[in-house]
Amino acid sequence: MAQSKEQYWKWSLIIITGTLGFIILYYSLPFLSGVLGAFTLYLLTRKYMFGMTEKRKFNKSLAATILLIGVILCILIPTFLVMWLLVNRIQSFDLNPESLINTLRDLILKIEERTGYNLLSSDNLSAATTYLTKGAQMILGEVSSFIINCIVLLFVLYFMLLGGRSMENYIYDILPFKESNKQKVINETHVIVRSNAIGIPLLAIIQGAIAAIGYLIFGTPSPILFGLVTCFATIIPLLGTALVWFPLALYLYLSGDVGHAVGLVIYSLVVISNVDNLIRFLLQKKLADTHPLITIFGVVIGLTLFGFWGVIFGPLLISLFLLCFDLIKRDYIDQPEPGTNKINNETL
Repeated sequence: MAQSKEQYWKWSLIIITGTLGFIILYYSLPFLSGVLGAFTLYLLTRKYMFGMTEKRKFNKSLAATILLIGVILCILIPTFLVMWLLVNRIQSFDLNPESLINTLRDLILKIEERTGYNLLSSDNLSAATTYLTKGAQMILGEVSSFIINCIVLLFVLYFMLLGGRSMENYIYDILPFKESNKQKVINETHVIVRSNAIGIPLLAIIQGAIAAIGYLIFGTPSPILFGLVTCFATIIPLLGTALVWFPLALYLYLSGDVGHAVGLVIYSLVVISNVDNLIRFLLQKKLADTHPLITIFGVVIGLTLFGFWGVIFGPLLISLFLLCFDLIKRDYIDQPEPGTNKINNETL
């Protein structure tokens, strides 16, 4: 009877905890980016926190505040400045509309003559207006979400820094792994998060600088501005920088500068794209021995699940899946049953 009550209490507690956890998680999804960002920055700043509190005997609140100020000055403020620069430059960007409209009109007429398809039909214009409206609303929503999640990031990071060792010990105790495997999971998580948090911004800066040089050589408008845009485009898998240089080459072509348009396409395909792949894989190998496919598919999955921070946690998700699969294989599958032998590869 006592054992039945114990099982009842146990499973009731598990069900109640799981239900409450699901409700909290579901309604916290809009703030997931802030929480993931705080986790990332905690892994990057924890050693400085421990150095100040354990070696130099700083007060925990003071040390956490100093690190938060560092995060604001080194990460958040530069990010806001870049966003402000992009918005400001786009607002003042002179596209020479008369020349561009005439060129576009000629191009549309040629397409209609050869294919019979009217790009300026009422249906197409209505669809274009709908997409533009949705795009503007999405951008406005993303900016608002970014600001809110930055505030969440700072609050969560502050309390994670205060928790420090006690928080890490608590998480270590509740990890659902054997004692021999817990440290492997922790090390894998730390390495992947650190490599992506450092490698991806570094890759973006290098890639943006190389692209800006090409934009300057081939006479695109505002090469520095579009170099900054290219920095952000590097995080998008597969398409990446092509989202920037292809429209620029098309703009040059439509403006009548065919030579520079062709030159920019060649430079982008030969230099920008190949340097992107080379730098990406070299950085990943240097900071963490991550297979390129894990990085590519991880980013694709991560951006869908986690938004911007998916570039870090997407590869981490796949890496942890492969690690857990390997632990299952080693601990449970590779153990031969009594009286049986493993297959000898030489007999295959």
